Amino acid sequence: MAEAISESISFFRSQLENRRFGDATLRILESVLVSKDVLSLLETRSALRYLLRSEAISVVREISQKTADEKLCAVEFFVRAFALVGDVESCLALKYEALVLRETKYLKGHGLQVLHEEWLTFAKDSLDNGFYAIAVKGFESALMCIQSNNNIDPVTVTMEEHAVNKIKKLRDMATALVASHSDKSPAQHDAAFTCLRYLILWFLNHGYFDHVVGKICCLILEYHI
Repeated sequence: MAEAISESISFFRSQLENRRFGDATLRILESVLVSKDVLSLLETRSALRYLLRSEAISVVREISQKTADEKLCAVEFFVRAFALVGDVESCLALKYEALVLRETKYLKGHGLQVLHEEWLTFAKDSLDNGFYAIAVKGFESALMCIQSNNNIDPVTVTMEEHAVNKIKKLRDMATALVASHSDKSPAQHDAAFTCLRYLILWFLNHGYFDHVVGKICCLILEYHI
């Protein structure tokens, strides 16, 4: 790896270690990912994925007893960071937790309601990337959002009924795919799931982030890790 890239990654690591989870740190990450050489870019992404997974574990440990605001800030940062480096598995894992945290805050009156469209987008992304069990959970959450609206406007009700039917079809498709992929070979996994194994062990031992644990369990069961 080129010396300049190594220095940039070291600078990004220092920002993470100092717990600077803001746009400025994400811009540093974006600058590290700028490469004219495809091979260098792949190598850089690999190094950054490993770094982010490692730091995510440490951060989750630290914020386990923080406020919902602090948890949400950290989780949403890593969602964006994992998306930038192309780590779909980790991105979806924390995206689920971010949505759940927002729902929790909304119920407590903080005004961060999760729209059914957000759950639907998450579920579709999970479905498209082969995480069928998690997709089912996302579709079910989208349905719950719609069913809790209690709209009386005829036009809105009709639109919602159409959306419900569409979501139910996608949910049923994902459910069928869960069953059809139950015999998937472990040889098809990549290194990301090794991190997920460590994550679930830590979460279970410390009793935090129940929703992430459930989601990771779905991943592990889906892929027979």
